[in-house]
Amino acid sequence: MLSSLPINIEDLLHFHGVESARVELKQSWDEKTTGVQVLKTICAFANDFYNVNGGYIIIGVKENEGLAMLPPLGLEPTMLDKAQKWIRGHSQKLEPKVHFRLSPEIVDGQHLLVIWVPGSDDRPHQAPTGQNKQWAYYIRDGSQTLVAKGQILTELLNLCAKIPYDDRRASQFTLNDLRSTLVREFLAEVGSGLVEEKNDYQIYRHLGLTAKTNSHEVPKNIALLFFSDDPEIAFRGARIEVVYFPEDKSGNCLQEWLFCGPLPKQIKDGMNHLSHFSTTYIQKQDEQYEAKRWVTFPLPALKETLVNAIHHRSYEGVLEPTKVYIYPDRIEITNYPGPVPGLKKSHFKQQQVPAVPARNRRIGELLKELKLAEARGTGIRKVFKAMTANGSPPPRYEFDQERTYFTVILPAHPNTTSYM
Repeated sequence: MLSSLPINIEDLLHFHGVESARVELKQSWDEKTTGVQVLKTICAFANDFYNVNGGYIIIGVKENEGLAMLPPLGLEPTMLDKAQKWIRGHSQKLEPKVHFRLSPEIVDGQHLLVIWVPGSDDRPHQAPTGQNKQWAYYIRDGSQTLVAKGQILTELLNLCAKIPYDDRRASQFTLNDLRSTLVREFLAEVGSGLVEEKNDYQIYRHLGLTAKTNSHEVPKNIALLFFSDDPEIAFRGARIEVVYFPEDKSGNCLQEWLFCGPLPKQIKDGMNHLSHFSTTYIQKQDEQYEAKRWVTFPLPALKETLVNAIHHRSYEGVLEPTKVYIYPDRIEITNYPGPVPGLKKSHFKQQQVPAVPARNRRIGELLKELKLAEARGTGIRKVFKAMTANGSPPPRYEFDQERTYFTVILPAHPNTTSYM
């Protein structure tokens, strides 16, 4: 049985490469109870309030304190068929219509039904409440499906005309501008069963990389950013620029490097290069058996900061590349423009970044599936933790009032310069 999921089912069950808030677990199927709940959750995932590209509903798996209980309980084959028919038929009650995919899976010999609901271009959607033939708008808040009310409802309604730029169609390009080998390499890396599909165009459709324009299909921006040889043809500035200043801004730059190509390649090549600037130091202790160790710049903090810069920058009309400036006492990583509305400088100092709609929903999704990005709201804490564990000063986050840029400053370990 060929899976139609973009992610490996085992990773999905263990929340590897996908956040737990994007997965809803149902241990069994019952039309009167589970059915109504599933319709509400399909609606919530399609509304994609936080721009994380929807989510997955897995039927046949019991949940305990937010974790999947394995091996799964599963569904009887006849119940599996009934559930699919019921969901297909009753999903017509969602207004407007929601596009989703049903994927029967087998795990440990048990039949499961996975409903994959990408973020919708036609949001906002409504679903039956199950009472008095009423309808309501639903969203996901953490791991819960809730009725959108008050300010949340107002914000949801305002999203109806806003498709995130990375998920929009690139009408001036064709599917021939994509390289199928890059797509298949991605599928193999994330362990998706879609890699067995022989038709490249069918894979593109399953992954949501294309959109129909009139009578033909065109790639979406996310497809060109991840699966074309040179995204800069479509998005000027979609590259990483690394500059080394051996003294300071007043001195001449020693070297400059550019990292281009698909976004995952830029990140991997960029991190491989930056690792050369993270020297390990060992200092013997007269009164202690173990020597003291530190690095110039902890790699987890560097990686998280660079990935965040690629994830959260804009690719719409921004000509400036993602910039990495290396000085003896710090590394500065800058992306353009600044953070989305709702984020304040105090949030970064306190390591408490609130949940706000992301600028790019597909970039974040694919980077997480590749395990290059962390779950929402955890990246800042990870950077602080890595810097503290290394004995380095805390990171600094800077942006102007107009939010034209966003710079993260990672100070070098204080003992580094005395050993250089």
